[in-house]
Amino acid sequence: MKRNKKATQSTRTIALLSFDGVAALDITGPYEVFSLPTYLAQDKAVPPYRIVLLADQPGPVRSSSGLSLIADASWRNFHNTVDTLLICGGPDMTALQRDQKLLTWLRTMARRTRRIGSICTGAFLLAEAGLLKNRRATTHWREVARLAQEYQSTTVESDAIYVKDDHVYTSAGITAGMDLALALVEEDLGRDVALAVARMLVLFLKRPGGQSQFSTQLQAQAVEGQRLAGLLSWLADHHHESLTVEEMAAQAGMSPRTFARVFVAETGDTPALYLEKLRLEHAVRLLETTGTSLDMTAQACGFTGHEQLRRAFQRHKGITPQAYRQRFQRTGC
Repeated sequence: MKRNKKATQSTRTIALLSFDGVAALDITGPYEVFSLPTYLAQDKAVPPYRIVLLADQPGPVRSSSGLSLIADASWRNFHNTVDTLLICGGPDMTALQRDQKLLTWLRTMARRTRRIGSICTGAFLLAEAGLLKNRRATTHWREVARLAQEYQSTTVESDAIYVKDDHVYTSAGITAGMDLALALVEEDLGRDVALAVARMLVLFLKRPGGQSQFSTQLQAQAVEGQRLAGLLSWLADHHHESLTVEEMAAQAGMSPRTFARVFVAETGDTPALYLEKLRLEHAVRLLETTGTSLDMTAQACGFTGHEQLRRAFQRHKGITPQAYRQRFQRTGC
């Protein structure tokens, strides 16, 4: 099947593949994203999307949390035209990975659909079907190492919210399925519609920090209530300042030697590395949302200049700040 690069104006069928034990939010999150363009375009004759929930059999599907959903049809005898097929994930994909009929069906659907993708651990099903061979992909941060180990022909991007490789899409853990769905809506219907959906759902059209699954400030929550909680909160607001380890130690009320030991024990990073990560995440936000020069961006984040910013980008993201801006900058509003 030849894939049209330019989407048509007809209603697109979005199929979500579910199963007993599926993560409910892998279904309900993208479902809400894809349903809202139709709600927002009530005055139009042709709804943008039709959403179909597939399972082994039509009827109730019990999620891993106990919430029951109703599948519209069985994938076994579903022959309707599908524009986009998304495989949802769950805590245990083992039985599905062994289902040869399902794997064969996925291979067939990959040829028949314009796009195919996965949410969270649904990537393991795509990989088992051979659909991630020699492709880039991602999955939940807890499972990226296993995906890379079990499917070595796949280049696993451990820090990505979602990855697009030709017509195959994979997303990170659970709520990242909504990020992916928003990106697909933007591809189909344009930025204005995607932004309207994001506003309705009180979501970022694209998360601050871009591609990071597990930000430094999210990491800081893990030490809340321990000795560094106050300092880490302070650093979130002061990382752009010129700071030494001695000054951070004084802020934490410790000697520099004790501070360095406690910091590594509680965060897993040295103080300098942690500070660099905070500054880098700030720089990412500026590169995505502003047109300021690299020197101004570097200074606003606490780097000494654009060369130090460039080295930090190369270390942590394997890309230059200029290339990152070209790839991820958001324009308009």
